[in-house]
Amino acid sequence: MSNSTKLARATICQLIELGVTQYVLSPGSRNAPLSIALYQAEQKGLVEVTVKIDERGAGFYALGLSKASGEYVAVVCTSGTAAANYYPAALEAYHSANKLLIITADRPARLRKTGANQTTDQVQMYKNITSHDLHEQLELSQILLGGPIHLNIQFDEPLLSDDQEDWLQGIRHLELPKSIRTPRKFSAAGNGLIVVGHDHGGIDYAELLPWITDTGLPVIAEDPISVPMAQAHASLFLADEIIRNFLQPDYVFIIGRTTLSRSTNALIRATKSQYVIDPRMVKIDTERAATEKFLTLPELKIEGASADWNEKWITASARAASAINNEWSESEALRSVTSELPEGSALFVGSSRPIRDIEGFAAPRSGVSVFANRGLAGIDGNTSTVFGISQHFKHTYAVMGDITFLHDLSALVDAPTTNLTIFLIDNNGGGIFSTLPQAGVVGFEKIFGTPHNKNIESIVSAFGIEISRVKTSADIEREVIHPHQGVKVVIVEVPTRDEMASHLKEFYQRVSSAVRIGANLA
Repeated sequence: MSNSTKLARATICQLIELGVTQYVLSPGSRNAPLSIALYQAEQKGLVEVTVKIDERGAGFYALGLSKASGEYVAVVCTSGTAAANYYPAALEAYHSANKLLIITADRPARLRKTGANQTTDQVQMYKNITSHDLHEQLELSQILLGGPIHLNIQFDEPLLSDDQEDWLQGIRHLELPKSIRTPRKFSAAGNGLIVVGHDHGGIDYAELLPWITDTGLPVIAEDPISVPMAQAHASLFLADEIIRNFLQPDYVFIIGRTTLSRSTNALIRATKSQYVIDPRMVKIDTERAATEKFLTLPELKIEGASADWNEKWITASARAASAINNEWSESEALRSVTSELPEGSALFVGSSRPIRDIEGFAAPRSGVSVFANRGLAGIDGNTSTVFGISQHFKHTYAVMGDITFLHDLSALVDAPTTNLTIFLIDNNGGGIFSTLPQAGVVGFEKIFGTPHNKNIESIVSAFGIEISRVKTSADIEREVIHPHQGVKVVIVEVPTRDEMASHLKEFYQRVSSAVRIGANLA
């Protein structure tokens, strides 16, 4: 038996024993020992192997599997540029503290910096992510402790072996060590507020939601679909400085990272006491500024709030909702999608404009598992990520922009067989930039708007994927209420990017007026 075969088998055997059963494999030569070992383990029913030829998409697909399962998922490739293609997914996993196990095959260390083909320094490839350079067996139980991990495995020739040993016989499952933190006791006085970032610090909602309820404090959430007690449309009415001052809290609890909303961040900055709750401050966000920092939800004692404090927020939210009409737009389309999602389904929200529209326009609810690549908020790999997420749900939905979708078009080469509907906002370019300060600068359309001028319907159809078009809320309702089998792309026809920006500006003014009148601020 070759040493490479022994090392591959020992590594896979340990990982199976530690509960790593899902593997995403990109074909290659140097990772042949791992590929063969994984195939043999799959034949025994011990693991599930998915083959993805594009390493960048494979990394995000594995990331999606990990997000949905909460478990370690391994992604495996050969040496050289193949390993570099995992970097975007590795960065997203690092900043989101997702359990992504990156396994890269490598040449022996003696060949590094010698001009050997397909050989580079893979050990230092993923900055900030703990990397283990293996040329012999390593005890893995002490390294799978949360967050992404990199195993770089040196395989020497010969890579193959004709050994027929039943190396998987007698395999057993072990328990990974778990860390338990004792919550701190903490008292806060005055008018408080809770802000829940989209990633909610990785704290399970089953633990977080009862904690929020027990505090009795008003709450606003970047992901209102997962926080049913949240005050809707806060990012809209807080854009008005007079309303912000009226609702200014004495202190704020921030769960996870702060929201994208400039208005919410302005409210937070103006608050004297900021209490951050996020377990990732141990290793990732180590320089986070706050009045007090907590790695787990504290045991709170709240006192001294004004009698009308909660009512102020409830009224503001209700008045903002009254200003929302059914005028067709991107925001109305996403509001329609989120309101109709069936219980038990999953929703993936693409980066850029969609996540902002859902924060501002979606009504708080429950019963839906919401995911997004919020670690670095990139648009790359979004389709591959939702493909992975969809493996864990009976019905999955996604909303994303056309540029985001085209950025990960190669994912369609190997679409899953799961029931997945992707609502694709078709505004022929980067709609988000029409709402940012650079809107209207000389050269805007070329360097920011980036119209693709492609027939997306023809492109998607070429991959054999079902596609349809919608242009009303009623059309969207039909697509959600009557789920189909397999993957489907639904192109959402919306007004132009300039019209959308103008609509949002008018809408903010309408919300501001309604809330001011309701609070006697006009």
